[in-house]
Amino acid sequence: MLGARNFHVFRGDRHVLRGVSFELDAGCCLQVTGVNGAGKTTLLRALCGLVDLEEGELQWRGAPTSRSAPAYHAELAYLGHDAPLKGDLTGRENIGYAVGLRRGLPVDGVSKALERVGATAFADRPVRSLSAGQRRRVAFAALWLCGVPLWILDEPNTNLDTQGQALVAGLIEEQLAGGGLVVAAVHQELSLASGRLVELVIGGRG
Repeated sequence: MLGARNFHVFRGDRHVLRGVSFELDAGCCLQVTGVNGAGKTTLLRALCGLVDLEEGELQWRGAPTSRSAPAYHAELAYLGHDAPLKGDLTGRENIGYAVGLRRGLPVDGVSKALERVGATAFADRPVRSLSAGQRRRVAFAALWLCGVPLWILDEPNTNLDTQGQALVAGLIEEQLAGGGLVVAAVHQELSLASGRLVELVIGGRG
């Protein structure tokens, strides 16, 4: 469903991505690894259309995304290293706002998402008062509720304890079991029981 062909990306005079290619089928997770500065985040941002390619092509559902960019973007959700939350809103309000921009919400949708990630107890506090790990759980609640087939995650286990990391693994497993796809840049390997994991190693500084 998702394919990158000969990705080349420059940052100034630095050649960050050099001919990166992969293909990912439905129900699979692409685990992107590499040293700091190798270009993992750049690759994720390129997949989201946030970074321009010097050369290469991105395909979704067998067709170049350049032909149907809005439709492609409607089917992906990106969770970066920092949780995209508004500090003055509560966790519940953040989820309702972020997901409501993309789709209609069932009456109990936000509550179910908060319960799924174990965030109900602090859902009605302003996000600025939450710990980094609590904010991460709220962000994952929004991601889970979006209901899109493609998740693109930058260091999904950031600021999470062992229990939180197990939660993330479970959410990814659910996404894959439903025929979705996940692309995740990580420092430590994801612990997925399903074995539906493909690894892409990005080269060092160049």
